[in-house]
Amino acid sequence: MVEPENDDRQAGHFFQLPPINPDHWNDDLRAQRLKDTRLGAGWGALRRTLVRMGWLLVVVAVVSSFYYVYDVRPERERLARTNPRLYHVYDAQDRADDRTAVVDLAGLGILDATHTAHALPALALMGQVWAVQYDNAGLDTAVISELITRRAHQRGVTQIVVVGHSMGGIIALEVATHLYEDTDLRLRAVMLDCTPVNLHAVRSRSRDAGEDMLRWMGWLPGARESRTLRVLVETVARKDRFVTHSADGVPSIDTHELYTVVTEVFREKIRSSKAASNSLIESQFNAIVASGAQKNLEALTAEFEDKPLPAFVFLRPKIGEHDPVVDVDYSQRVLFEQTGKPPGRLLVVRMPQTAHANPIQQPEVYNPAIETTVLPFLERIQQLGDASPAAGATEFRDDNPQ
Repeated sequence: MVEPENDDRQAGHFFQLPPINPDHWNDDLRAQRLKDTRLGAGWGALRRTLVRMGWLLVVVAVVSSFYYVYDVRPERERLARTNPRLYHVYDAQDRADDRTAVVDLAGLGILDATHTAHALPALALMGQVWAVQYDNAGLDTAVISELITRRAHQRGVTQIVVVGHSMGGIIALEVATHLYEDTDLRLRAVMLDCTPVNLHAVRSRSRDAGEDMLRWMGWLPGARESRTLRVLVETVARKDRFVTHSADGVPSIDTHELYTVVTEVFREKIRSSKAASNSLIESQFNAIVASGAQKNLEALTAEFEDKPLPAFVFLRPKIGEHDPVVDVDYSQRVLFEQTGKPPGRLLVVRMPQTAHANPIQQPEVYNPAIETTVLPFLERIQQLGDASPAAGATEFRDDNPQ
């Protein structure tokens, strides 16, 4: 058998594989090859950015879950169970005054007026003294009015004096309107302590702080309930205390003052069981923004059925500039326009050595003013008012207790 002439072996040629380069089979090259051929290898920076964003979203989701489960939800559930309460502070000093109750309402950011009412024993010269604790979930003046009415019927009370401190005076006017128009109780008087009758009466520094707080609560989910975010919200609202500006307008932070502010927020707003919630503060500030006070003043100076018109008392510092929060001179002018003209009944008491609605700090000024100036005025008005609803019309008075 003859083999083909073109057989390579006969020709002396053999097929050979190319020589193997051991460097082509090392682990680094294999890893590089896998990297070059995997899905998305050509995306480069975009792929890396997407991966990082994915991990970031996972972290945010985990943190948000812990934030809601351990911070927002417990506070939201607690607030859902709260409701306004009415505490008895003093008995009437004279048993003949048992049929009168003086109801004290605290100002912005204060949950319970009990401490303030305790500082004013002179109120017991008018009758029983009650203090309102707000509902931390929000503000409903109709509910507060119903609470006062039920207690009054239980205690045999027939007439009410409503007292409001600072922005609590806005709430007091609204509660008083409910009592005047919707109940069988007689509204004897409304006492306003450094109350801003509208947003224009709030000095710009305090107004800006309140607006900043509302803005942050609108931007940050859960800020109304979160204790963690409240630290941020309350701190930002006080930024004027730690943010300073150089001569060329460059802002800087005073770290010592920032530490003081944060410590204050933790002590007064986070750790304290008596701190008002952001939901309540928002409701209180919105009541001022809505300028409902002037509408309530109009209702309280209009004759309603056969009820006597209530008297009005405005407590303020002797020098208006001494109140750093409210322009009391402006509020006084508005009150005079609304209540001081016939058939209005208005007494303005200028108290020396006081600042903004501080009966707890200055009880030695407030109590004599109530005893020697406010009480005689209300007694005279009541004697005149018993004749007919409009018989108690009186001119504007501006008394100084000293």
